[in-house]
Amino acid sequence: MLRMLFDNDNNRRKTSRFPIVREIRYRVSTRDNLFETGVGSTVNISSSGVLFSTEKPILPGRRIEVAISWPAELNRNTALKLVARGRIVRVEGGVAAAELQNFEFRTMGAGLGVTLGSVGTSPSKAPVIPFPSEQH
Repeated sequence: MLRMLFDNDNNRRKTSRFPIVREIRYRVSTRDNLFETGVGSTVNISSSGVLFSTEKPILPGRRIEVAISWPAELNRNTALKLVARGRIVRVEGGVAAAELQNFEFRTMGAGLGVTLGSVGTSPSKAPVIPFPSEQH
């Protein structure tokens, strides 16, 4: 099934995909302006989106915030994460595709977690979703 997703996407993609498999933590908005959280793995990443596995169904069109553990380190000793916002464009068989509109790299220090802002709130007031490597 993943092969089918790859083949269908190659004809529509404007940017190159990179087969980077990393842990992804995400929050998806619901109708009530609440969030559902989940954990999965990236299948591939491009400059405009990410394809990833999900642990529960996600509806297309929903706003999403993701944090992806990044394979490179800053100055060879500081772990990084890619934090991004966008929307779900496709879901099929436990795999979702998200179009990313805003993203930034952040350091992943002990205890800092992944701060994901909600609509209308500042990131500093948002809940923290820590990666396992950040837990004490």
